[in-house]
Amino acid sequence: MNAKRHAPAALRNREAIAEVLARELPASGTVLEIAAGSGEHAVFFAARFGSLTWLPTDPSPEALASIAEYRADYPGTNLSAPVMLDAADPDSWPVAEADAILCINMVHISPWAATQGLFRGSARLLGSSGGPLILYGPFIEDGVATAASNLAFDESLKARDKQWGLRRGEDLDSLAAAHGFARAARHAMPANNLSLSFRLI
Repeated sequence: MNAKRHAPAALRNREAIAEVLARELPASGTVLEIAAGSGEHAVFFAARFGSLTWLPTDPSPEALASIAEYRADYPGTNLSAPVMLDAADPDSWPVAEADAILCINMVHISPWAATQGLFRGSARLLGSSGGPLILYGPFIEDGVATAASNLAFDESLKARDKQWGLRRGEDLDSLAAAHGFARAARHAMPANNLSLSFRLI
């Protein structure tokens, strides 16, 4: 049975995200992708950034199986085997260090505890590299009009799970500061999304 999963958004947003990554990622080292989902981003970015080792992770066995199948077809050598990792439990992360961390479309489709764990674990892993923690997705910002489509998406997420929903950029900044990070960049993205880059200070 084919375990490959397909996320239509991955095809739509990968080029725009890659443009941001080209500005934010280090020239070499290991990029840890949290909540890598289907694995389509991991394969695309590993091919785009051949001097970096890409390490995809996810808490879902089904996602890990999908990533593994995509990896089996990948001709390069810089895409590591997927690893099970729960962002909400950073003390159990099976990774000792990273040179950059990427998290796409997770913080609004998970409990707040997952985002808290993401920052806590990232602070530990990035402490010696100075690399970025990069988040991508829809966010709500004080003083910035939220697109009607994002407001509707927020309501649909909360209807599915009351712990889900679009996060305020200012809440992320406060959480980041609590773990020694500061927001280093804000990139406006297509379809009313943002890429936010945080670095330890």
